[in-house]
Amino acid sequence: MTLNTERNLRRTVLPNGLIVLTERMEHLRSVAMGVWIKSGSRCEPAETNGISHFVEHMLFKGTRSRSAQLIAREMDSIGGNLDAFTGKETICFNVKSLSDHVPIALDILTDLVLNPVFATPDIERERGVILEEIKIDEDNPDVLVHELFTQSFWKGHPLGKPILGTTETVARLDQGQLFAYHGDRFHGGNIVFSAAGNLDHDLFAEAVAKKFSNLAGGATLHELAAPLPSARIVLRNKKALEQVQICLGVPAPPITDQNRYATLILNTVLGGGMSSRLFQTIREERGMVYSIFSDLSPYRDTGTLCVYAGTSAGKVLEVVDLILAEFRKLKDTPLPQDELTRAKDQLKGNILLGLESSNSRMANLARQEMYFHQFFSVDEVIARIDLVDASQVQAMAQRLFDPARIAVTLLGRLDGVKLSRARLVC
Repeated sequence: MTLNTERNLRRTVLPNGLIVLTERMEHLRSVAMGVWIKSGSRCEPAETNGISHFVEHMLFKGTRSRSAQLIAREMDSIGGNLDAFTGKETICFNVKSLSDHVPIALDILTDLVLNPVFATPDIERERGVILEEIKIDEDNPDVLVHELFTQSFWKGHPLGKPILGTTETVARLDQGQLFAYHGDRFHGGNIVFSAAGNLDHDLFAEAVAKKFSNLAGGATLHELAAPLPSARIVLRNKKALEQVQICLGVPAPPITDQNRYATLILNTVLGGGMSSRLFQTIREERGMVYSIFSDLSPYRDTGTLCVYAGTSAGKVLEVVDLILAEFRKLKDTPLPQDELTRAKDQLKGNILLGLESSNSRMANLARQEMYFHQFFSVDEVIARIDLVDASQVQAMAQRLFDPARIAVTLLGRLDGVKLSRARLVC
């Protein structure tokens, strides 16, 4: 089925429910392709937290016909790039190769996705690798503060649990659990296969159909219902750190929200770059931080808008006050036209630049399928951004920046720093 002639998008649904999406880009000599599993770490029970990420790692450790070394050798021999990542709501295995080498790249990618062996010695070795990966995050303060914030914000829900798992849960995972997880989630109804580059849709869909012909169907797996956010204040003392890391956030709309473009513009104005209000006020004018930004994390049914900053203990409360002051200004005063236009142009530029690579187009295709079940052209997206006015951005600020819903996590050498809810006024 043709979806969008402007972008040469085509879609085929295989008999087992697997969806094949392609975008033809004739000017390229390469193809990027990705197998997307429509469930990630938020679908894990607490006792197997980290299993999605563990399975992602293990799929590179060998199949029934290829050792890990052979997978690496074959990819290197065609100059291809094989990678994977685990998110809260997806797992993706992707490969990029020259268009001439698509048959080999496709064979390797589908082999590792469909035919893992989960050999016990490999599981034990990879367990050690993942435990070291967890330690890296614990040693990285800006990563750790986000993790602590997320765990507190979505307390008791899988969305709040770390994607990597914990040292306790990773230590317990065994071969039987990995096979069971793979069987439950790697089936036709739970997979999107997207590709972008110099390829022919019909030939590619036929090749994918052959590779996945023996894969069972099944329905898309839906994770637990949306979690209730928790507006907690968490102070974690860590004397080894020179700075205090700040995460200050509020609940935000889900990825498909009708007002998502107003939210994107609000985030851009607040902390989305060097011209943003937070950067200009707190770093450039006052020199109180090196790094400060705001970030949106939208999910299927909920989301967060979070401000991050790093500063010294003596300045923490003042930085928090300044962040809240920016929230208040966005609620009280509509954006001036020049600032609104600048934010729109920045957002449109980011989107257009982001679609210049086949990898990003491949990912964009899969995400639009999984979240929207429809495909927006670049012109449609830009038109939606252009339609946003200052009153919509102000209304979104008033909706999001509710003092009763603000959560804060501070991590570092706190030296007696105290933060009460009475201070979180905006």
